[in-house]
Amino acid sequence: MSKIIVDEKKINEFLTRGVEAIYPTTDALRKKLMSGERLRVYQGFDPTGPYLHVGHAIGIRASRILQELGHEIIFLVGDFTAKIGDPDKDTTRKILTDEQIKKNMAGWKEQAGQLIDFDGENPVRFEQNYKWLSELKLNDLIKLMSQMTVAQMLARDLFKKRVKENKDIHLQELIYPLMQGYDSVAMKVDIEIGGTDQIFNMLVGRDLCKSYLNKEKFIRANKMMDAPDGITMSKTKGNGINLGDSAEDMYGKAMSYQDSAILSGLELLTDVSMDIIKNIGKSLENGENPMLYKKRMAFEIVKTIKGIKDAQKAQKHFEDTVQKKEIPDSIINYKLSIANWKLIDLLVEIKLAESKSEARRLVEQGGVKVDSEVVKDINKEIKIIKEGVLIQKGKRGFVKVMG
Repeated sequence: MSKIIVDEKKINEFLTRGVEAIYPTTDALRKKLMSGERLRVYQGFDPTGPYLHVGHAIGIRASRILQELGHEIIFLVGDFTAKIGDPDKDTTRKILTDEQIKKNMAGWKEQAGQLIDFDGENPVRFEQNYKWLSELKLNDLIKLMSQMTVAQMLARDLFKKRVKENKDIHLQELIYPLMQGYDSVAMKVDIEIGGTDQIFNMLVGRDLCKSYLNKEKFIRANKMMDAPDGITMSKTKGNGINLGDSAEDMYGKAMSYQDSAILSGLELLTDVSMDIIKNIGKSLENGENPMLYKKRMAFEIVKTIKGIKDAQKAQKHFEDTVQKKEIPDSIINYKLSIANWKLIDLLVEIKLAESKSEARRLVEQGGVKVDSEVVKDINKEIKIIKEGVLIQKGKRGFVKVMG
C-alpha cells in the first residue's frame, strides 16, 4: 500500500484549479485529504467513441495529483453504461453493440497513460463496470429504482428541455443516472471526479452511497472546455483535441481556438502557474497581441500530454507549414499503383479522412489541396504518377502518394 503524502499545496491545487464545484463543501474535502487516510477516487468514461479528449484530461490530471499523493485511483470504463447511453439534451443516444464498445475502448489505456500511471508503485486501476452491473438481478434493479422518484429524475435539466420541446424520453435513459450512481456503491469510492455535465449523475451516486453504504462520497466537478468549433467536446463527434492525436494535430487544433480561450486553456490543460496566467490575462487586457500567448497555450498543452520534445517539434511544424507556409521536410509517403483515383476515395485510402462523407465535406469546404492547388470538385479524379502527387488536408496534413 502506498504511503499517503499530505502536501497542502498539491491538495489546494486539486481543490481549486479547474474546479467548478465540490460536494458537499471544499472545506469538508480538504479536511478529508489532510487527514492522511488513503482514499479511493474514480473517474468514469463511457466508450461512445474511440478517442478520449482534452476535456477528459482535465479530470485525469486531477486524478494524477491524488495518485502522486498515494491515493487509490480507478479509471473506470463504462462498458455496460454505454449500452444504455447517457442522455443527451436533444436526442436519445443509440444503443451500442458489444463490438462497437470493444473497438471504441481499444486504445484508451494507452491514451490515458500519457497522463496517469498504470504501472509503478501506485498504479491506477483499470476497471469496467460490466463486471458488476451485468450481475444485477431484477430485485436489485427494483431496489435501485426505489431510491429515486420520477419527479426527481425529470428535474434534470436535459430532461426538462426534452419535456418542454415534446421530445421523447426513453425509460432506459431514466435508469442511466442510477446505473452510474451504482458504480460508486460497487467500488465503495470516497471521491468521484467528472465534468459539470455529470453533476446530476454524480449526486445520484452520492445519495446511493449514503443509502447503501452509509458512506460520505465527495464530488469534484471540473470546469469544461469547448472544442475549437465552439461546441462541447464529444467522443461521438470527435470534434476535440483528442489524446490519440499526433503532437502536430494537437498543436494545430489548439491554435484554431478563439483568443478568448487562451486563459481557460492554460488553466485547465497545462501546468503553467496561475500567477503567470493572471499576468497573461492582464497583458491581453492591455492590448498585447494574443498570438504569442496562444502559441504558448498550444505548446504547453502538447507538452503536458506528449512531452517537451514533441511540443517543440509540433511548434516548429506549425510555424513552418502555417505561419511561413512551407511544406514540411518530413511528409508521409504512401505507395499506390499507377492509376486514376477519385479524390474522395483517395482521401480515405491515405487516411486523411475517416469516411467518404468526411472526405466529401473537406473537399466541398476547400480543405483539400492537390499539388498546392485547392480542389473543390468532389468528382475530381487524381492520377497517381511515379514521381508522386502531394495531397494536403487543411494546414497540417501532408501525404505524398507515389506510383
